[in-house]
Amino acid sequence: MAGATPAGEAWAACGRFTIADCAAAPALFYGDWVHPMAERFPVLAAYRQRLLTRPSVARVVDEARPYRRFFPLGAPDRD
Repeated sequence: MAGATPAGEAWAACGRFTIADCAAAPALFYGDWVHPMAERFPVLAAYRQRLLTRPSVARVVDEARPYRRFFPLGAPDRD
């Protein structure tokens, strides 16, 4: 399946969005800011992008925008 996780699924476990995806979202979100993953890890980058399109994840990202200035390494102008 194109754009799947390394296990071949759209989500991390059970073939559906679960707490495993909720746990992965912050690490992938901020991790990509520090070490962009698209070129080296395209499957992981695609999974990150799917997470960001999930309404619950997108809401958290939007509501946290005012606090990006506190990210110690500086927040990129994306996401």
